[in-house]
Amino acid sequence: MPPKTPKNSEKNVQKPAKNSTLSGKNVQKNGKFHLTKAAFLSVFDKRGIEKIATVLSQNGYHLLSTGGTKTYLQEKGFEVTESSEITGFGELLGGRVKSLHPTIFAGILAEREKADDPDYAMPELLIDTVVVNLYPFEKERDEQNFDRGSDPHHLLHFIDIGGSALIRAAAKNYPSVNVLCDASQYDGFVENLNAGNGETSEAFRKQLAVEAFQRSVSYDAAIASFLSSGATQAELPERATLPLVKIQNLRYGENPYQQAALYGCNTTAVDFEYLHGKELSFNNILDMEAAWRISCEFEEIAACAVIKHNNPCGVATSLKGIADAYALAFAADPLSAFGGVVATNRPIDSATAQAMKEVFLEVIIAPDFEPDAMEILTQKKNLRLIRRALPSDTLRLQTDIKQVNDALFLIQRAGADETVSIDKRLQQELSSIPTNAKPTEQQLQDLVFAWKVVKHVKSNAIVVAKNGCTLGIGGGQTSRIAAVEFALKHACDEAKDAVLASDGFFPATDNIQAAGLAKIAAIIQPGGSIKDSDVITPCNEHNIAMVMTGLREFRH
Repeated sequence: MPPKTPKNSEKNVQKPAKNSTLSGKNVQKNGKFHLTKAAFLSVFDKRGIEKIATVLSQNGYHLLSTGGTKTYLQEKGFEVTESSEITGFGELLGGRVKSLHPTIFAGILAEREKADDPDYAMPELLIDTVVVNLYPFEKERDEQNFDRGSDPHHLLHFIDIGGSALIRAAAKNYPSVNVLCDASQYDGFVENLNAGNGETSEAFRKQLAVEAFQRSVSYDAAIASFLSSGATQAELPERATLPLVKIQNLRYGENPYQQAALYGCNTTAVDFEYLHGKELSFNNILDMEAAWRISCEFEEIAACAVIKHNNPCGVATSLKGIADAYALAFAADPLSAFGGVVATNRPIDSATAQAMKEVFLEVIIAPDFEPDAMEILTQKKNLRLIRRALPSDTLRLQTDIKQVNDALFLIQRAGADETVSIDKRLQQELSSIPTNAKPTEQQLQDLVFAWKVVKHVKSNAIVVAKNGCTLGIGGGQTSRIAAVEFALKHACDEAKDAVLASDGFFPATDNIQAAGLAKIAAIIQPGGSIKDSDVITPCNEHNIAMVMTGLREFRH
């Protein structure tokens, strides 16, 4: 603990409230109210509070508390004083106001080193430890057992005011005050207190203060996020706060020398279930999410995506089922698929599991695994198996955040056009296709498939596909023609009568010439370039149908 609490001057000494039950050498001095070693405890989550009350009592602290916490501790045999006996004010507004009182806050905020300053008005009550956790707003927000319609303001009752003020006040005065705002801190507090013979170190108190302010920011951000949900905002907010909570540490980051952890934004849990295998790594999680998002693009047909280094190397759909979709996706680029991450939008059956077992894969993520499939796949002790429920709608980021450097971030919101079905759009715009050739029904389906895949490939991105399967993917190239050539080279002879998708403008004739030489049947691209007209003639010369979506899909 901090050094002994300084003796107060005779000036501005506060007297105890009438009928106060406080007694003892630290309470009465010369007939005047005097309590210099006190701890204030008020917790919603009472896990471990007895341990804290015990160690505080053993170190000579007088315990102050309110409401339920006071009752709980008294029932456990602790001597506790109700704070209202000191302040002279009972609970107001049905308990909505309990601890918000100058006596309490002065006792926390007092700068002990100013005890000899006659103009400072040092209070007689000095609170050296504050143990407060907040109303569980986040937990209640996520609770499904109450009827939100019966009380639209239900969650407002779970916004803590007094608790937030207490932990912020204690954190501000960390040179003299301990602040514990979570049960996970209790063991460390006890250890530090014992190591210091009843006094915590200032470095430890400072760390507690950091955690208190982090908790305060996270709490307020969660509330702001909830209150703003559903509200229409024409512009991005002036301030954006991410209430991140650590879910788990990871073995390391992208490389072994980097520390990493997984955090949740407005959640303390992942939305998938770890079933088997080694611990998930930083790169596993990134690739797993990328693969999952692609497979979930296809709702009405079995789909499989194979990811390597956050880019798809093979994607396929199949009316025959998930085993065939996996076989096609893997065969699209078996060399790159080695050591990859696989996602499916259908449960894994035994036939699919048997095929997957034959190769080295890092992660398989699926809506479920049939018992026979689990028996087959769990024979590979390191293979990570992840179960994740399918989304109710196509997965789309509502807000995309990218870090520029330590101080700058980019935030973008998904545009309204992103929610428009590409299937419907193409059907509506077939009549306005500028080329002489028009896509057949099968080519139209392949164009939709290729477009759904290309938007998940790093720019510049090109996807060559046929019969619901990728044949060649060119991603992350610095020039579009390089991406075209890479994808076509991989597709090789299979490019004949296939379709090609481009995530960005496609106005250069060299791209069309390359596609024409490979016998590409149809191209889908955003359009909108001032040189759109330049590519119509070469498309007609090669009998290529060209569809323009009016929507660019860059991914940097």
